[in-house]
Amino acid sequence: MKRILVIVGVVVLFFAMFSSCDVINAGHVGVKVDMYGSGKGVQNVTACTGWVFYNPITTKVYEFPTYIQHKEYKNTEDGDNSFTVNTKDGSEFRVSPILNYSVNPDKAPSIFAKYRRTLPELEEGFLKTAIYDAFRLATNKYSAEELISNRAVFEVEVRRILVSQIEKEGFIVSQFTSNLEYPASFKNAINAKNNAVQAALTAENQVQTATAQAKIKVATAQGNAEALLTNARAEAESNKLRQQTLTPMLLQQKWIEKWNGALPSTQLASGANTMYGLK
Repeated sequence: MKRILVIVGVVVLFFAMFSSCDVINAGHVGVKVDMYGSGKGVQNVTACTGWVFYNPITTKVYEFPTYIQHKEYKNTEDGDNSFTVNTKDGSEFRVSPILNYSVNPDKAPSIFAKYRRTLPELEEGFLKTAIYDAFRLATNKYSAEELISNRAVFEVEVRRILVSQIEKEGFIVSQFTSNLEYPASFKNAINAKNNAVQAALTAENQVQTATAQAKIKVATAQGNAEALLTNARAEAESNKLRQQTLTPMLLQQKWIEKWNGALPSTQLASGANTMYGLK
């Protein structure tokens, strides 16, 4: 009987020890909270790592990840987490921010003590509100045209406001993207402007092409005219030289060269030796 009681006691002790210890995994920090006693509730919250021993009846341990967290606030099938913000002239812009952040391990106890929420719950609560406020405050400083023209400055301003709000609470921002979307009216106006610019460039190119083609035709016509004039001048000079060289003696010489020696059968008048009709 004693042996049985000893065995039972050992088993109970083993289970008690097993249930009263926990391992905080790498990349996490444990938050140990006293549930009973004078320091119960959020008054006595301590951080712990590695093996943690505690009384499971009076104490509870929560784990907070300290590695980089990735959260996207966008429109999905599960719901629309994107934001709509207004500029000072009333124009609406939609943003679908992406936030990469981590928890400062030293401030994990104070985060839990203040909010009593897990990180996924904080992402849908405190962090989401802080991000919206950062966009709201920054956007309200610009008109729509100013915002579009100074988008890079706007992005820096939003991040500055966000960091000032959440870093003091223990959240470290490593990367932040706004994914700003212009209103449909501005998109249409930008597209119309781009189309007009493209049409103007096309028309200008067509004018330049037509002008170049006209110049080619003029140059070709001038070239043909000059060629004809040159040929005419050459022909005229050739004819002039021919006329200058056709003297009576030359013509008589050419006639003699072509004569075959036969006399014409033309009757002589009055016995004279004059020949008629010779050419």
